[in-house]
Amino acid sequence: MADARGRRYRISRALLFFVLVVGLSEFNDVSSHAQSSDNLANVVRSVVSAEREAATQRPPFLYTSIETSDRTKGHEWTERVADIWEGRLRYLIAEDGQPLSAGRRAEEVARIKSIAADPSSLRNSKQEQQNDEKHAREMVDLLPRAFVFEDGGHEGSWLRINYKPNPNYIPQTFEERALHGMSGTLIVDGRSRRLHQLSGYLFDDVSYGYGVLGTIHRGTNFTTTRDLVGPGVWKTTLLDVKIDGRIALFKTIGRRQHSIHRDFQPLPLDISLSQAVALLLK
Repeated sequence: MADARGRRYRISRALLFFVLVVGLSEFNDVSSHAQSSDNLANVVRSVVSAEREAATQRPPFLYTSIETSDRTKGHEWTERVADIWEGRLRYLIAEDGQPLSAGRRAEEVARIKSIAADPSSLRNSKQEQQNDEKHAREMVDLLPRAFVFEDGGHEGSWLRINYKPNPNYIPQTFEERALHGMSGTLIVDGRSRRLHQLSGYLFDDVSYGYGVLGTIHRGTNFTTTRDLVGPGVWKTTLLDVKIDGRIALFKTIGRRQHSIHRDFQPLPLDISLSQAVALLLK
């Protein structure tokens, strides 16, 4: 049972963090001319190395997040978020468009202040995030081998790259099979060479153990949009994820998320945890 739960978690996290990690990656050597599949594969290879470097150079930011997801139990949460070196601090300020009650607001303030006094929970959360991102980077490494790429044309300054499963690639794990079953599109800003949008769709069920041990259902899909929020800094501004499936003993995988990120404000590079907490509660 524990193994089944762990596998279910890893699969859903692999697909979700594939969205998030690639959504934070950068495309290099993108020209405005039509490119061959091999050239486009080289572009995607640059994503892998660029993402690894970008992961160590994310400047701290303050922003507003509006999210409906499994985490919010289906409610719409409006949060102020401080993404700093110690981790990601979230301060809930409204639910379903309504400000929090005085009592609930006091609980949130107390929770945030307790993190400042004892940041161990924040460190644990960041460690989990780093583990997830490491696993996702391993999945991203599969991109040039697991997919073939087609030039989808141009939309103004955007370069469209379509991708689909490489029939010559043989996935080694259930997670790889789930990722390999996707087709979709990347849209790149040809001038700045940055990723603007990434989308994917699973057209057929992906089963493990003839469906007895698990299935990721067709219709699983995602879209992430990134925009320029500062000099040379691109951030995810929209995320839609829907992952459905079952794994072992008919346990359901549920990973749904709709997030809007806005009002980005750069923070000092040397900002402390206590300073970030003060800004959140301001």
